[in-house]
Amino acid sequence: MKIFTTAQIHELDKYTIEHEPIASLNLMERTARALTEAVIQEWPATMPVVIFAGPGNNGGDALAMARMMSEQNYQVTVYLFNISGQLSPDCAANKQRLQDARRLKNFIEVSMEFDPPVLDSNTLVIDGLFGSGLNKPLAGGFASLVKYINASQAKIISIDVPSGLMTEDNTYNVRANIIRATMTLTLQQPKLSFLFPENQPFVGELRVLDIKLSKEGMAKIEAPFSMVDASDVRACLLDRSPFAHKGQMGTALLIAGSYGMAGAAVLASKACMRSGAGKVVVNTPRRNIPILQTSVPEAIVRAGNEETIFTETVDTEDYQAVGIGPGLGQSEQTAIALIAQLRRTQCPLVVDADALNILANHRAWMQQLPKGIIMTPHPKELDRLEGHSADTYERLTKARHLAERLKGYVILKGHYTAICCPDGHIIFNSTGNAGMATAGSGDVLTGILTGLLARGYKPQDACVVGVYLHGLAGDLAAQELGEESLIASDIISHLGQAFLKLRN
Repeated sequence: MKIFTTAQIHELDKYTIEHEPIASLNLMERTARALTEAVIQEWPATMPVVIFAGPGNNGGDALAMARMMSEQNYQVTVYLFNISGQLSPDCAANKQRLQDARRLKNFIEVSMEFDPPVLDSNTLVIDGLFGSGLNKPLAGGFASLVKYINASQAKIISIDVPSGLMTEDNTYNVRANIIRATMTLTLQQPKLSFLFPENQPFVGELRVLDIKLSKEGMAKIEAPFSMVDASDVRACLLDRSPFAHKGQMGTALLIAGSYGMAGAAVLASKACMRSGAGKVVVNTPRRNIPILQTSVPEAIVRAGNEETIFTETVDTEDYQAVGIGPGLGQSEQTAIALIAQLRRTQCPLVVDADALNILANHRAWMQQLPKGIIMTPHPKELDRLEGHSADTYERLTKARHLAERLKGYVILKGHYTAICCPDGHIIFNSTGNAGMATAGSGDVLTGILTGLLARGYKPQDACVVGVYLHGLAGDLAAQELGEESLIASDIISHLGQAFLKLRN
């Protein structure tokens, strides 16, 4: 699913109007009908409704909703804010339709003074002040109105976008001046800013309403962002020949674990095996060998020269993929061995955890990384690599630029994990849950990605399939165990079910 920018959303509206064809006022009517149906399914007609409408098309949607809800016997009070004396044409048309209907409890057009209504816990507020076209923080009277609404106990439904929230970059926004919606009924597709954790308190429960914008238009517009779904992942899955043998399924190398961190190597290697690799070799310090051979008997353990840390590079000629970093430690000897290993590795490469932290401490080494590399930082690791970010939008921008510079892939982990591709495109994942915020979850992802690469997946396909499977396995584990009790090994134990669910 594509995620469009504000400009592209307006372009898609225009394309639909011209090519369906449909009058813009009729498209607004269709939109309002979908919004109204969503509201009346959730909230009873016994609940008093207060609608705040702005002067633009978001306000036009709200006025059309007011008419439709009053026809369903809702007691609706409307405040139309027309401070400048200029309404959009469709907003003005819906104002006239609303007045002609004569079914409203109250209609107040605000041009100067505003006497706010009482908003109690039994009131349903519909926020139709400002939609996706907002490009600067709210100020003055509108900021005061937003604060008044937020201070109430009312249930708040925002149309398309909570008023005050911008659809992409909110780095310099005034967060106190953004509606905190109970529910956001967004139109056609989620907006980019909805995917960022700091904006969740404003969005509340999100529902995406299909208003039947042109599918042809959506196909023609090249969006910079997209969200992966099951059909996208199924299209990437490789088949396994009934005559396959382990030598044809790829050999993966994991360089992982220091003394006291053998668990990271165990999790990564188990996940790698569960992801379909024919063979998995784990390079780990000598003291970890008994743990690895007991915990993962299917893996081949290659002992390093040192007892407790990684200090010597491994010849990768016989491997189809290499994963490095989980539990590796950050000693200077390990750092020197790491950059030597990265420089000499010719096969697909996944870099995670301590390997990323070492690179953050030796920024000049970033220029020596091979093309096609896959890096899997969580937000703090990305901040160490690229500098502190004020919010998720800024951090995502830095991750995108890093992927473009490296000509590789940066997987920025989070609730909506973002795969930043070398061409600048960003793919968001749609699986996963809060229970996966647990130690070792990232090590599991590294193992999955390395196993898929060894199995023969192209880097971008490995990223898409790997991140989706990781989240899906976590979702299946949470369904069985609950989010609170989920641990990283539960993700691995549900990988088989995740594969089956995708293939079926």
